[in-house]
Formats: sequence, structure tokens, C-alpha cells
Amino acid sequence: MEITYLGHSCFRLKGNLGTVITDPFDSYIGFNLPSASADIVTISHDHKDHNNYKAINGTARREKPFIITHPGEYEVGGISVFGVKTDHDASGGAERGSNIVYTVLIDDLKICHLGDLGHELTQEQLTEIGQADVLLLPVGGVFTIGADQALKIAQAMEPSYIVPMHYKTAKHDVNVFGDMATLEDFMKEFGSEIVPVPKLVISKDRLPEETEMVVLMN
Repeated sequence: MEITYLGHSCFRLKGNLGTVITDPFDSYIGFNLPSASADIVTISHDHKDHNNYKAINGTARREKPFIITHPGEYEVGGISVFGVKTDHDASGGAERGSNIVYTVLIDDLKICHLGDLGHELTQEQLTEIGQADVLLLPVGGVFTIGADQALKIAQAMEPSYIVPMHYKTAKHDVNVFGDMATLEDFMKEFGSEIVPVPKLVISKDRLPEETEMVVLMN
């Protein structure tokens, strides 16, 4: 299967059984969402930089995407999605509400999207979320966890791949996202520079033994 980064917290997960889009965004963030089609769309929370599901087209398999907006277990066309409730802040959701962590099982691979997670995960939450082959990890802080917490969660979950997301870029509206950290800020915390690649292509039988960081272009 292949993972492509469409920007902000939005990814395309494309496998043999179908395509999943995560957290499609509105142009209010400062740039437009590329044209995209999917069988399934996951929405981590109801904020307009994550919930623009109307912008996603259907596919040859499904005229309209199946939209997932709540925790629970789903199965669509052989693709399984598991949603676990978390919070968008470190105050039990009092500041920004709840957030859903989704794990997508596609082509025998587990892709975990943390959404706008705003706190470190409890052991109970870690157990409920379970193992992930790829962890899509917010790193920009302010609205989500920052670099330090992100790395702690990554160490606790031990995925095969970590892919950072939800960080400030030159395209973001500085009036809204100007205080977020950049990818470069996160990579300094990580202690390494990594050359971005256009997509991540993976298979279950060729996963690395040690966790690898992958930066995707957008």
C-alpha cells in the first residue's frame, strides 16, 4: 500500500481494497486541498481544518465515501477502521473538545492517525489503540501535542514508521497557525535531518526491524 501526504493532517492511504482519506481540510488554513477520491473518510474532530469531507469524491467502488466521525469499529469493503476517543487538549476536552484516534487496517497493515491529540496517551488508551505499523503523528504543538510529547508517544507505541504531520509550513495562514512549530523544529528534537519523499510504499513482509522516521512531501 502507499501513503501520500495531502497537507496539514490529511493523508491518502491507498491499498488493494480501497482508499482512505484522513482529516480533509478547508482552504481556511491557507491553501487548498488537492482533488481527492476515497472509499472511506475519517474525521478526528469537527473543526474545519479537519472535517471537510464534502470535498472528497467517491470512487468506482463507492459513489460517495463512507464518512466516519465517531469512535467505534467499522468495516467497509474489507477495510477495517477502529476509533478510540481521546481529547483535543490536556484538560479533558474542556478547551477544545474531544479527538478520535483512528487505526486503519488495510492490506494487512495498521495505520494509526492520532488526529489533533492534545495530551499524552494513558496506558489504557495505548492498550485500546494497540500496535501500529505506521504512526501519523502531530508535532506542531499549540493545538496538539508538541515534539517532546510526540516522541514519548512514538516510543511507547513502537511503530515501524513515524510520519510527522500538523506542523507550520510557509503555506499556512500565519494568523491562525503562526504559533505552531515547524517540521524543522521537530527534527531538531528528533536529532536528525531526513530528506522528504513523495510517498511511503510499504508491505507487511518488508517492515523495518527498528522504527524509522519518514517525512512526506506535500
